[in-house]
Amino acid sequence: MTTDSVAPLLTAALAARADLFDARHESAFRLLNGFFEGCPDLVVDLYARTVVLHNYADVPEQAQAMLTEAQEYLRAQLPWVNAAILKTRSAKGAAARNGVILYGEKPDRRVRDPQGSVWYAVELRLNRDASLYLDTRNLRHWASHHLKGKTVLNTFAYTGSLGVAAQAGGASRVVHLDRNRAFLNVAKTSYTLNGLPIHKSDFQAGDFFTQVRHFKRTGELFDCMFVDPPFFSTTSKGTVDLVNESHRVINKVRPLVADGGYLVAINNALFVSGAEYVRTLESLCADGYLSIEELIPVPSDFTGYPQTIVRTPPVDPAPFNHSTKIAVLRVRRK
Repeated sequence: MTTDSVAPLLTAALAARADLFDARHESAFRLLNGFFEGCPDLVVDLYARTVVLHNYADVPEQAQAMLTEAQEYLRAQLPWVNAAILKTRSAKGAAARNGVILYGEKPDRRVRDPQGSVWYAVELRLNRDASLYLDTRNLRHWASHHLKGKTVLNTFAYTGSLGVAAQAGGASRVVHLDRNRAFLNVAKTSYTLNGLPIHKSDFQAGDFFTQVRHFKRTGELFDCMFVDPPFFSTTSKGTVDLVNESHRVINKVRPLVADGGYLVAINNALFVSGAEYVRTLESLCADGYLSIEELIPVPSDFTGYPQTIVRTPPVDPAPFNHSTKIAVLRVRRK
C-alpha cells in the first residue's frame, strides 16, 4: 500500500464516480481500482446494493486492517448498501476466493450498466470473478447499438453479457459458447430479465475448438464474432495463448465471419503492450481481408481518473487505455 489509511483514497474515488450512482441503486461499476489509485491490495466493485471487496494481497492476513477500514468506511458512506462480499485472491480454499459474505444475507442478482437499460443477471459468488466484467461496459454499449438485425457468435461467452447486450439491441440471433453450463445459465437468466426469448440451441456448452470446427463444417457464418478468451487456456482440443500467439485465435475464427462483418478481439494479457498488440493486428490485416475499424476504451471507473491515479501499469497499453485491449475488426471475404 502507498498510504497508511485507505479512507482518503476511497473518498477521492467515490467523488470521481459521483455521476455513476443512480437513484435506484441498480448500477454496476468499479468503486476503487487500488492498483492505479494508491492501494494495490484492494479493488472495490459495486453491484447494485452489494459491495464486493477484492483482497489482492500476497499474504491475505496482512491486509486485514485495511479491509476492515474499507468495509467500515463504505458502510458509513453508502448506508443503502445491504450486503458486502470479500473475495480473497490468494486464499487456499475456493470458497474464500469465490467470496464470503461480510454482512447482509442476499447479494443482488441483477444489475444494469450506468445509464444503461439492459439488465444483467449476476451470481457474485459463483466464481472467482463476480460474473459480470465491468471493463467491457463500453463494448456492451457498442454491441447494443451496432448489431440490430445481425447474427452474432459470442465465444468464451462466460455469463453472456456481450451477447445479451447484442440481443437486447435487436440482433436477429446470438449464439453463446462456453465450456461451463453454469455460466450459460446466468446468461439465460439475463434473457429472462429483459423479456428475450430463450432458444436452447443458442446456448452451447462445449470446447471452443470443437465448436468452431463444427461451425466451419456446417458453413455457418455470423455478422459479428466476439472473441474474449482468458489470456491462457489449454484443453485436449487446443491452446489459447494471448501472450505469445494471440493471432492464432483470431485466425481460427475469422472464416466464420460474413463478408463485411465484425470480429471483436479482446486481449487482456497484462504484459502484452498496446503497441505490441496493434502490431499483431496490423500483421493480420496485411492481406487486406481484415482492417482495424475501432479501438474501444475501458471506462474510467475501471482505469482510475486523472485526479485519482497515482500509479501507471507495468506495461504501456497505448494506444489502448488499459491492459484490456478491445479492437473491432472488419472482415472482407474472398
